[in-house]
Amino acid sequence: ISWGISPLVTCWWMKIAPSHRSENIFVDPKATPNGYKRFPSLNTDQPEVTLSVIVPAFNEEQRLRKMMNQAVAYLSKRHNDDPTFTFEIIVVDDGSTDQTSTIALRYTNQYSAALVRLLKLNGNHGKGGAVCKGMLRARGKYLLMADADGATDFPDLERLERGMNAIENNELGIVVGSRAYLMEESLAERSLLRSFLMHGFHFLVDLLCVKGINDTQCGFKLFSRKAAQFVFTNQHIQRWAFDCELLYLANSAGIPVKEEAVKWKEVEGTKLNVAIASLQMLRDLVLIRVCYATGIWKADYRDILGTTK
Repeated sequence: ISWGISPLVTCWWMKIAPSHRSENIFVDPKATPNGYKRFPSLNTDQPEVTLSVIVPAFNEEQRLRKMMNQAVAYLSKRHNDDPTFTFEIIVVDDGSTDQTSTIALRYTNQYSAALVRLLKLNGNHGKGGAVCKGMLRARGKYLLMADADGATDFPDLERLERGMNAIENNELGIVVGSRAYLMEESLAERSLLRSFLMHGFHFLVDLLCVKGINDTQCGFKLFSRKAAQFVFTNQHIQRWAFDCELLYLANSAGIPVKEEAVKWKEVEGTKLNVAIASLQMLRDLVLIRVCYATGIWKADYRDILGTTK
């Protein structure tokens, strides 16, 4: 019973508890007098850059460098080619016990806090919690979620941007990177258990949360600022199934969602235990459906629909 209801307690506490003061500031070597500045707010401040990249990271000292090198090189080239394109990268250290924060700060020192910022969380919140906290402190007109392992080619951002241009309406839109085209190709390489869990999860997502999205879990998603304000302010799930809740919320508010194929490769070093994560995601999918259907969780639709729905 406690395993089943623990996410409810966690979600309730995360909603009412103020963020630890260390989560509201970031290191800026040029800041005086103490080398720190306060993060802005997604909900109350105006956008200052074209794109914010949010990178959740938990014990990623072995994989973060490669991803950051690719991201900074690509985004800097975009800026050099078009000075109106500006960006920031927020690395969210989700309670790491290794050198993840140290590595992120090296990029801050090298490129400035205007381009790379470290959000160091006070403990482990889960991937969903880390992404949410990073998004709520972003300055971008558009916000990209990108995994720290660099499994997705960063230039595929352009595919997501084209998708956003095609669907964005009233400053609302979400584009989901998709690996669905790889699923059939990889079936022969998967164990029977992994294949069963994959198809079972997709069936339950379609049944309980959101229809028509073939890959809800790819860690490469682009949000318009207004869409991000809505889904991340109302998010409850802190761990692996949070993507499904975001898409459930988007669907309930009529936010346009589009899926775009991206290049993806397996990267060694994953911390995902397939069996345990599958059970947690099953539990969380049921919670999403039950809690919203019964009114235990309620989304605030006023800024999106002009009503509480």
